[in-house]
Amino acid sequence: MVIRNRYFLFADIILITAAAVSAFVIRFDTFLVWPYLVQGWFLIPLALLIRPALFYIFGLYQRMWCYASVNELLSIVVAVLAGSAVMTMLIFGLGLPLGIVKTFPRSVMVIEGILSLFLLGGTRFASRIMVVRKTSEKGVALQERPEAQKRVLVAGAGDAGTMIVREMRANPGLGLLPIGFVDDDVAKLGMRIHGVPVLGTRNDIFDLVARHDIAEVIIAMPTAPGRVIREFKAICEGAGVRYKTIPGIYELLDGSVSVSQIRDVQLEDLLRREPIAIDLEEVGGFLAGARVLVTGAGGSIGSELCRQIARYDPERLILLDHGETSIFYIHRELTAHFPDLDVVPVICDIRDEDKIGQLMRRYEPTVVFHSAAHKHVPLMELHADEAVTTNIIGTQNLIEASERHGVKRFVLISTDKAVNPRSVMGASKRVAEMLIQDMAKRGKGTFVAVRFGNVLGSSGSVIPIFKEQIAAGGPVTVTHPEAKRYFMTIPEAVQLVIQAAAMGRGGEIFALDMGEPIKIIDLAVDLIALSGLEPRQDIDIVYTGLRPGEKLGEELFREGERVVVTNHEHILIAEADNFDGERLREGLLELERLAREMDEEGIKRKLKELVPEYELADS
Repeated sequence: MVIRNRYFLFADIILITAAAVSAFVIRFDTFLVWPYLVQGWFLIPLALLIRPALFYIFGLYQRMWCYASVNELLSIVVAVLAGSAVMTMLIFGLGLPLGIVKTFPRSVMVIEGILSLFLLGGTRFASRIMVVRKTSEKGVALQERPEAQKRVLVAGAGDAGTMIVREMRANPGLGLLPIGFVDDDVAKLGMRIHGVPVLGTRNDIFDLVARHDIAEVIIAMPTAPGRVIREFKAICEGAGVRYKTIPGIYELLDGSVSVSQIRDVQLEDLLRREPIAIDLEEVGGFLAGARVLVTGAGGSIGSELCRQIARYDPERLILLDHGETSIFYIHRELTAHFPDLDVVPVICDIRDEDKIGQLMRRYEPTVVFHSAAHKHVPLMELHADEAVTTNIIGTQNLIEASERHGVKRFVLISTDKAVNPRSVMGASKRVAEMLIQDMAKRGKGTFVAVRFGNVLGSSGSVIPIFKEQIAAGGPVTVTHPEAKRYFMTIPEAVQLVIQAAAMGRGGEIFALDMGEPIKIIDLAVDLIALSGLEPRQDIDIVYTGLRPGEKLGEELFREGERVVVTNHEHILIAEADNFDGERLREGLLELERLAREMDEEGIKRKLKELVPEYELADS
């Protein structure tokens, strides 16, 4: 039910008059108030002039009161108090001193304000109450049809769980009946939220499912780490009940939670990290109004970077990639969602030094995020020349052009495979880190690097491969039973990049504290189970052996690198190395020559000279 706001204005005129007259009645305890009204008659036209005007200024005639909440109530209180304050100043600050008003009882103003608040606010919230009552009647009708309702237990009696339950109760047509909450905060036990009781803790789920015939458990904890989601998954499976969740905090950037976001638990939820607090003002401060260039903009990381950068209203966003198809899709997406943003698609190979220079002159970027790279370890073992020309020479082209053309911030996307590398790809990314550190010493801009673990869901990563293998009926292939990797989600990785760009002073290598590395075999087992199948029965698991350049485990820091803690709990810095920058730049000339000649062995030997900790795969 929606009541037109012009009707509220008509009602306000009547109720404001009634409030003013009633204030005299209450003050003088008589209905025979005409003698008093003769002296204080000006209160009525004053209230009729000031209160509707302030209600209009505070937007109370532009609201849909059938959806009123606490915010609307606060708006009414502020508008009424402001009106009382203005009238008090006019009567006692001007009227009495100037002799316009002879006398006026102060208590009438207080009484009139209280009555106005109840009468004017009451009419508005009456429409809200009518809608709630109508919805409740629908809910009762649906509850009388048990087959139309799925009995739900909500895990988490915090803000997210509260919003979801409120939506379930407000929209019975969803077919979800909230039976109760479970929450580990014992102070909440026995309490009611929107009429729904907190029935117990996670340890009570097994009994509650049986006692209340629960059909589904909704895990409403967007900030919970993967460990907690795993525990709830195990409990629900033990209780034989379906379970769903809402996205993690990285996917809820606008803070909104709704029933439409409830979905099946995915592997990303089980690996969810503790959220990293991002200083939005600091981040927005350098991106707002900036001209931002993203290389590899069509890739998994690059495209997500573009989406999040666009939120901070840059002056221009330049999308650079070698692949036209990927650029076409991200450009179309961004122009649809951000029609006022100047989005420039550029097809370019970062190995083309002349074109990179021309693009820098034409678009004059002030911030560069460099995510373009060859990243597949076994392929780069076969094509070391490509790893050198793209990951090293291409990076050097961008770094030098950025310095020449006044780029203020440059962020390199690196990898944990650059730490004590055993692959050509890892060694090439370590050289790229060194180039960043070298330019940070001799350049004017801020040059930093960020080390990632394995990014879930990125193209060519293990999870999409596992999903394909499961869909095909197996087997799922794992290189080694003891192989471990650090993992992070795409939104998590992008948050780190943006924060590093804001924090960097020059020369730092940022890394995310990703907790303990996870066994690849555990990922395979979890993903098979989440697909509703039985590992090693429905889907076989086959060990294939480590491929050339692969290690059993990765590291975040090299021996000798001093780890510095930042004011962000999960973000660490590897302090800059002392190395000979001149020797590094001379080595690049030799590497480029070897790459042109496709001298694979020569490239590996030269990489070993530049990165002494590099362990050649065949050794």
